[in-house]
Amino acid sequence: MSLCLIYKGCSLAGRFSFKNVIHNSFLNNSRNVFGTSGQNTWKAWHRFPTSSRKVLHKFKVLTRGSVTVVSPQPVTEISSKAQKVVGSWLMMCSGMVFGTVVLGGVTRLTKSGLSMVDWHPFKEFPPNTDKKWEEEFHKYQQYPEFKFLFFLRMNCEMTLQEFKKIWYMEYFHRMSGRGIGVMFFLPAAYFWYKGYFTKAMKPRVVAFAGLLAFQGLLGWYMVKSGLEEKEGPDAVPRVSHYRLAAHLGTAFVFYSLLLWSGLSHLLPPQITQVTAQVRKFRMMAHATKGVIFLAALSGALVAGLQAGLVYNSFPKFADRWIPSDILAYSPKLKNFTENPTTVQFNHRILGETVACLVLSLWIYSRKVSLPPRARMAVNCVLFVGALQVGLGIATLIYYVPKGLAASHQAGALTLLSTTIWLTHEMKLLRRLPK
Repeated sequence: MSLCLIYKGCSLAGRFSFKNVIHNSFLNNSRNVFGTSGQNTWKAWHRFPTSSRKVLHKFKVLTRGSVTVVSPQPVTEISSKAQKVVGSWLMMCSGMVFGTVVLGGVTRLTKSGLSMVDWHPFKEFPPNTDKKWEEEFHKYQQYPEFKFLFFLRMNCEMTLQEFKKIWYMEYFHRMSGRGIGVMFFLPAAYFWYKGYFTKAMKPRVVAFAGLLAFQGLLGWYMVKSGLEEKEGPDAVPRVSHYRLAAHLGTAFVFYSLLLWSGLSHLLPPQITQVTAQVRKFRMMAHATKGVIFLAALSGALVAGLQAGLVYNSFPKFADRWIPSDILAYSPKLKNFTENPTTVQFNHRILGETVACLVLSLWIYSRKVSLPPRARMAVNCVLFVGALQVGLGIATLIYYVPKGLAASHQAGALTLLSTTIWLTHEMKLLRRLPK
């Protein structure tokens, strides 16, 4: 049978006590949620079958068997105002990372990433005179990309105005990354000084700072690989696709951590009825999120090798389901990361797997009792997933036009965002008894 337990600063009589049950966000809205008011009124619904007793140490909730409603212990270290301010700051930083990732994709598609051949953390400014522009252009002409483009264009020289366009594209991408640094480090220092971070949040902020600094260094390490002379008939001047995948993957991880932490501050999960079906749904959601991340990483390999231009038909590869040159390189393992045909094949398989997982997740969700926000999140995952599949196919069959390719990359991050939101809504089920 179900009992409504009310804790008002006292322990429940008997062997067990119930405390720290309802999140602080419920305290401020207890009249709306439970029909009563008062900062000291904490309520939770529990079901007590006749199975063995278990203690959920994470949430400070004592149960006999399954739990119908669970909320984490209240955050008492900071005020609700500080929590909202920190949450808004984290969401703003994640939004800036999203924009920078999209801008980075456009920079790569317009072949602008190698136009700036120097890197200075604090001294990069546009040339302010024609003479300085000429000097910058002359430096670019000494590197492989210009020489390769000059050869392809049959001695038709690149003009200074054309150079300025690609230079500014790369410049804005770099400044966007530095803007994230300013938006992160300055408020972080202020919030730390004011005591706006909880004990649990402080190590995360330090980790975020380290990850952001590492991402900046990794960006230059990637660009540097495209400025080196390469030998052989296929020595096309471009950045290492391995470093490109690492750079994009780090950006996705950084974005995901910021988004998750921001949601934790601003949007605590809603009340969830715990069943075996809900647990299974949560595992399916996390699996889907993981495969989406892998598909995005494989997309970086496709972009780095320009593998999207190899086979531009769907669903077959020309007239075959499996291309004949899928294992053309030796040794065989080399094909999975360096053969454009194999890399595109793997990306297609991962994309199709994501489509199947998203559809299966949505179908299974119809059988599960979910809170309103979780229901909305899974519907968004289905919509964005269908849109992303359409963008991927269109990008392929139209020979990777810049607009569609950039939208496809943004779609991957949007799809990952919706699955992060969905799994965040289900995060309170982590330690429920089986």
